[in-house]
Amino acid sequence: MLIDLEKMKNKKQMKTRNAKKQMEEITPAQFEEAMERYACAEYRELEINKSIEDEVNEVLEKYGDELQCLAQGKTMAFETVQTYCLNNKDQLFGKRRSIGTLHGIAGFRLGTPRLKTRKGSNWNNVLLELKEKLPAYVRTIEEPAKDLLLADRQKEAVAPLLMSIGIEVVQDELFYIELKKAA
Repeated sequence: MLIDLEKMKNKKQMKTRNAKKQMEEITPAQFEEAMERYACAEYRELEINKSIEDEVNEVLEKYGDELQCLAQGKTMAFETVQTYCLNNKDQLFGKRRSIGTLHGIAGFRLGTPRLKTRKGSNWNNVLLELKEKLPAYVRTIEEPAKDLLLADRQKEAVAPLLMSIGIEVVQDELFYIELKKAA
């Protein structure tokens, strides 16, 4: 199980969920018992996560210098191998795109195809030419600017029109439990 330690560090004390309507009757005693169970589980979860974080930090500290040295060594070795292969590309890669050694394979792969403008051209010129010669390859995307509508929902020109064009602004009600911090 991988744990994102940064997410754990930034985790809020307050837990929120969409409020749901329930019809069963719950007594005040059941409510208090449930709050107690929730708080105990939350505090234990925090203790476990703190313990995990401490152990991970201890292991990282133990091997950190060695990992850094290994990473630098790999970078230098990679650059050496790459330089050798580039300098001897014609002899080594005349018929094949890779070579095998006792320790592995080195070679060249083709990357994902991409479009690039030719020298003296730019994407604006290309767009004008495409509109004229290959119009099927020009995109026109029309979609509601929801972020702007939300930002301007209070404005005089926008507010009265929202309902008439079939839009309403809604906010879900979130239920939360915020635990008291232990002293």
